[in-house]
Parts: sequence; C-alpha cells; structure tokens
Amino acid sequence: MSQKKNKNTRLYLLISVITIIVFKFILSAAIPLLDKTESRYAEIARIMAETKEWVVLQIDYGVPFWAKPPLSTWLSALSFDIFGVDELTARLPSFLISLLIIYIVGKSIKKTNISFYLIAFILLTMPEFLIHTGVVSTDTALNFCVVIIMLSFWKAMENKNKSFWNYLFFIGVGLGFLAKGPLILVLTGPPILAWIIIQKIKLKTVFTKLPWFIGTVLVLIIAVPWYIIAEERSPGFLDYFIVGEHFKRFLEPGWKGDLYGSGHSQPKGMIWVFLFIFTFPWFQIVLIKLWKNRKSILNNKWISYLVFWLIWTPLFFTMSTNILHTYILPVTIPIALLAVYYWDSYTNKKVVLGLGSIFPILAIVAFIGISFTNKVDYYANSDKYLLQHQFVNSTNKSVPIYYWKQKNYSGQFYSKGKAKEVKNEKELDSVSTIYPEIYFLISNKHKKDISKEMLSKMNLLESNYKTSIYKIE
Repeated sequence: MSQKKNKNTRLYLLISVITIIVFKFILSAAIPLLDKTESRYAEIARIMAETKEWVVLQIDYGVPFWAKPPLSTWLSALSFDIFGVDELTARLPSFLISLLIIYIVGKSIKKTNISFYLIAFILLTMPEFLIHTGVVSTDTALNFCVVIIMLSFWKAMENKNKSFWNYLFFIGVGLGFLAKGPLILVLTGPPILAWIIIQKIKLKTVFTKLPWFIGTVLVLIIAVPWYIIAEERSPGFLDYFIVGEHFKRFLEPGWKGDLYGSGHSQPKGMIWVFLFIFTFPWFQIVLIKLWKNRKSILNNKWISYLVFWLIWTPLFFTMSTNILHTYILPVTIPIALLAVYYWDSYTNKKVVLGLGSIFPILAIVAFIGISFTNKVDYYANSDKYLLQHQFVNSTNKSVPIYYWKQKNYSGQFYSKGKAKEVKNEKELDSVSTIYPEIYFLISNKHKKDISKEMLSKMNLLESNYKTSIYKIE
C-alpha cells in the first residue's frame, strides 16, 4: 500500500511539474512585456543587441543605465541576437535559469527515497519562484548566483576531497558581482559566517577546504574587467551604483536619487509580509516543523545552515523601506530544501501537496478565464496592443510616436526605440507642425494636463485602462 501511495505521489509530482513548466512557457510567449520592470530591462537588452554596445547598458539611445550590472541584460541581448526580438526571447534566459536552479538544487540533495520532482514541485508552486520563472529582471540571475555560492560552500565543507564545488563557490561570487553587484556578498556572507560561528567550524578548516588564492583570482577575472571598462566609458557609474544603489536606496526612506524611477517606499518590516504571502504555503509548513524541532535545530548542521540562509535576507531588509517582494526570491531555495528534508515526517502528504497546488491552479484558471474575455488588451499593463493595432490598420508604419511627458518602457520596446516624448504643449505643437501625422499616447490620469483646444485636434484611436492613443493630423 505504501509503495502504491509513493508511486501515485511521484506520478502526481511528475504531471504537476510538467504541466506548470509548459504553462509558464506558454505564458512567457502569450503575455506582453509588462511595465515597468519587465519592459525596461527588455528594452535595455534590445538596445544592446541593436547597437552592439555590450559594456555600457543604455536605457535609451546614448543614455547610460547605471542601476544594475549586465549579466541578465547580456543573456536577453544574446537571446535576441540568436532568436529574434519578442516577449519569449526576452524571457527565455530567466526561464532556463530557473529550470537550471531546480536541476542543480535537486541533484545536489538527491535522496534515494524521495522523488527528484519533489523539489521542482515545491519551487514551482511557490508564488515568488513561479512568477520569476520567465520574467525579465535581474533577480533570477542573482538567485542563481546565491544558490551556487551557498550550495558550493556547503559541499566544500562536507566533502573530504576537493571537487568542482570548491571552485564553483568563487565562480558564483564572480557572477554575482555581474548579476547584482556587491549585494551578492551581503546576501551570502553573513549567513555563512553565522553558521561557521554557531557550529564552531575552525577557520583553518574554512581556509583549507576552499582554494582561496585561485578562487580570488577567478572572482577578479570574472567581475573586475567589466567594472573598470564601464567606469572608463561612462564616468560616474561606480559612484552611483556602489553608493546610491547599495547604501542610499536601502538606508534613506523614499530615496530621491534614483535616476530611473522612484523608491518603492514600504512600511518597515514589510519584507516579512512579502515572505508570508509569496512563499505560501511552504514557508508556513516549514515554520511549523521548525518550531516543533526548535530545540534540535542547532544540533543539525544542514538544518541550521538552511535556517541561517532563510532568515538572513528578511532580517537584512527588515529596517529598509525601499523594498519589493522580489527581494525574497533567494529565500525560496532554503524553504524548499527544508520542506524536502522534513518530507518523510509529514503524515498527510495529500494535504501538503493540495495546499502547494493552490497557486498554480489559480494562475492557470485565471489565465484561461481571461483568455476567453475580450478585455485582455484593455487590462494588460503594456502598450503593446495600442501600438500593434494601429500599425496593423495604418498604411503608413513610419508615422512618428510621441508620449506626453514620459514614455512607457513597453512603448519603447514595441516601437523598437521609435517612441519619443514631448514635455509641454509648445513642443507638441512644434512636432505636429513638422510631421503630417503622429501617434500620440497619454496616460489617462494626465489627460487633464492637456488643454481642451489641443484635445480637440486629436483623434482618439483606442484606450486601455491606463493609456490612450491619439492620431494628430
């Protein structure tokens, strides 16, 4: 009976994992790039692929983007070069990296009595991980580097003989600097150090287990050249990126120095709310098990290692107000590993699997439901359809595209960089005098800033919930 149950569980896990992966792949191709984050990073990659400027990231032609290192942009730009420019190719690197994370994590802790698909199921049913499986951002690449560093360090400490894991630790650090910058050390260094201290690991062991000299050279070779060349080609980058993005963003509430948007002000401690919501139900399941075994946690090296890995990121961001729910993505891995460790002790696995299935089932049902409505174009947080519909119906595809005061990144991406902006009616009047006709997009909440006289000259073509497109002739 037990073997039959295990067989049924493995089958359920296999079918669920394949279904979710196929669903997310379809979603990656079907949904337009969304404002602001996705379309912004996709546009940066599109400009990189078009201009062949692989060092200085550009948020617009000739306008440097200093906020992030290039790793994720390189991957999307390379995907564009190979497969062409569209939503799927923009998201493909993130999609593949997420699958690679699942594979590496699953293989690194493989147990003979537990299906490999369990770790995949747990990760793919956690909202935060599933959302980022095929999303254009820097967070998936960062998560990959955190996984490599944390698992490599553990393997290096536990294995008697040196292996590729010992060197992979430093490769992860080097890539981390290219994925998100010095933050990689902030997210991985403290939990490792805390574990070393609590477990009374001798420093001699740490220094002899890892090839520090060769490893440091690897880190420098991987990361340093780009930083040096980027500063040479775009002076001011290092000051903005190191000081602004790594200190002021997290320490100054409502930081005003962001050149590419605004700070995401949240109440202090909001990171824990994000943790509870976006890792449901696995964080809650693991938390209950940890509480029941709280007296023995520190006696188990592996469990204590995962616990330090889990709690450090939310602790670090507790006092920060400029945060996003994406900051908890690296925490999904230790949660999944803890759930796998305690798997044999769960008496009612059907309930656990059922709870885990809630989010992907809701996502699939919602996608199917929305697909059968006629409101997909209207509610999509993207200007793709506004532009696409006019290009299809227009006999003149070279008509200029202008935004009122601020361009949407999706407009930049889907117009292939044609979209420009006007700051006031004088500029708009000047542009409409130069060209016989223009497409003009206005945020619906900013329509009030346009005079009635100017509005009377515009022909409304289409609107979605946030933007309207006009034609001025």
